[in-house]
Amino acid sequence: MDLPLTRRGFLKTTFAFSAAAMLAGCETIVRPLVEAPINVMALGDWGWVGDLTAQHQVASAMQSYVRTHALSPNALLMLGDNFYGELPGGVSDPRWQSQFETIYPSESYNCPVYAVPGNHDYQNDPQSKYEAELAYSALGTSRWTMPSRYYKVLLPAKAPLITCIMLDSNMGDEPAQPHPRGNYYAQTDAERREQLAWLTQTLAEPLETPFLAVIAHHPLYTNGAHGDNQTLIRDWDPLLRKAGVHLYLAGHDHDMQHLEFAGHPTSFVLSGGGGAALNRLKSPSDGPFAAEVHGFTHLQISEDLVTVTHLDENGNTIHSFSKTPSGVVTLLS
Repeated sequence: MDLPLTRRGFLKTTFAFSAAAMLAGCETIVRPLVEAPINVMALGDWGWVGDLTAQHQVASAMQSYVRTHALSPNALLMLGDNFYGELPGGVSDPRWQSQFETIYPSESYNCPVYAVPGNHDYQNDPQSKYEAELAYSALGTSRWTMPSRYYKVLLPAKAPLITCIMLDSNMGDEPAQPHPRGNYYAQTDAERREQLAWLTQTLAEPLETPFLAVIAHHPLYTNGAHGDNQTLIRDWDPLLRKAGVHLYLAGHDHDMQHLEFAGHPTSFVLSGGGGAALNRLKSPSDGPFAAEVHGFTHLQISEDLVTVTHLDENGNTIHSFSKTPSGVVTLLS
C-alpha cells in the first residue's frame, strides 16, 4: 500500500492500522497499578508565573498519586521551561523554594531530579536563567540535577533497567523554537554540532539496559501549537532509528500527547502540562492520544516492560500504553 506523503497523513494511517491490529476483537486492557522495580515521574512546562493554580494542582495531584500508590520514585524528570519570567536572584532566588523544593518535596520524591533546559530557560531575565540552573545543581545542596547541557543517566544506579540520554534541544532560529523577545537565546551552531557528535557516539555504545530513552524539551513531532521541529528531525531522528530508542520524552507544547509511526522504533511522548497555560492542539485526532489538559506522566519500568501513563491535574489516568524491549506497543487505556 502506498503511504501518504505528509507526516500527519502518515500518522493517521499508522494509527488506524496499529490500533486495529492491537485492539480488534479485544476489550481495552485495564491493569491495576503495582509497584515496579523503577518508578519515574515526569512533567514539563511547570515553572509558570502569575496564576500558579495549575502548577499547584498538578503538583498536588502527583504527590497524592505517589502517596496513594505507595510509590518510591527513582527519579523525577523535569522536561524544560523550568522557570518562566524573571529569576533575578539566580541560585538564591526564592522561586527555587516556592516553585521547586516545596511544591515537589523530598518527602514524596526522595530521589534525584534530572532536568533539561527549555526555551524559557534560555533567557536573560535579568541574567541567564539557564546558567543559574546549572549553578544551582553545582551547589550540591539540592536534588536538582543538571550537571551540563547534555548527560547520560542509568536508572537505577545498581542493576539499571533504563538509560536516559538528557539533551539540550534549543536550536537557534528553528521555527518551533519561539523567541518572543530579544533576551531569548539558544545554543550556538558549534554547540549543536558538539552535542550531535556526543549523541552519535553515545548511542553507538553497547546498551547496558533493556530500555533506552532520550529526554529533551522540544518534541520532534507534535500535534501541538509549535509544530514539528525540522532541525531535530534532521539531526536526531536518524539516530533514534539506528539506535532503536524506545522512548522520546519532551514538553514544549502545553498539552499531553503520544505519537507512533509505522516502522519507527521510538514512541514519542509529550508531557507539557505541568502548569503553564494550555496550548490549542492543531490536530487533536492524530496519534493514539492528544489532549489539551494539565497533567503529569508516570513511567513504570521492569526488565520486560515499560508502562507509560498520562494523568490529568486531578490524578486521573487519561492514557496509558506499554512497550517491550523488542518494541511491541500495547494501548492500555
